[in-house]
Amino acid sequence: MIAFIDDHRGVYGVEPLCKVLPIAPSTYHAHAARRLDPSKLPARAKHDAALMPQIRRVFEENFRVYGVRKIWRQLLREGHGVARCTVARLMPNMGLQGVIRGKPVRTTTSDKAAPKHVEITSMRIARQRRLHLQGQAVHAPTHVRVTGGKPDPHAGRNWDHRRNADNTRRSAAASTS
Repeated sequence: MIAFIDDHRGVYGVEPLCKVLPIAPSTYHAHAARRLDPSKLPARAKHDAALMPQIRRVFEENFRVYGVRKIWRQLLREGHGVARCTVARLMPNMGLQGVIRGKPVRTTTSDKAAPKHVEITSMRIARQRRLHLQGQAVHAPTHVRVTGGKPDPHAGRNWDHRRNADNTRRSAAASTS
């Protein structure tokens, strides 16, 4: 958005563009001032700018194989007080990634010729029509109990086996006497 305003500010001006775009003029001016004067950057951005060369140096010195954890540990050994999550945040931004051991696991291979989206509803309707033409009964659920936002497969069933066993014994005893 800042780049768009920079490109068109000569024609339209900053304030009219900011009225159309979801950005306040003061935000645009603050970003422009930070670009011109690096001393106005936030403390986090200043710390990141100072830390990035150190991360790159450790990465390059170790044959470009170190990941987040090892770079973080090496920086701590060298006396740089940095959090592991900071190294994890900066490395992808810098285009750095450690070597992954072994081959990545490939669980699924997709069929390129298959259609991407299959409409399940039309498949169900086609199945019901086919079964109806074959003379088989077509059952459609009319009511499914939902508990906690998910269908309950055990709805209406009593899973207390001891109680069921007691009721069975009582009914058997009542019928014999």
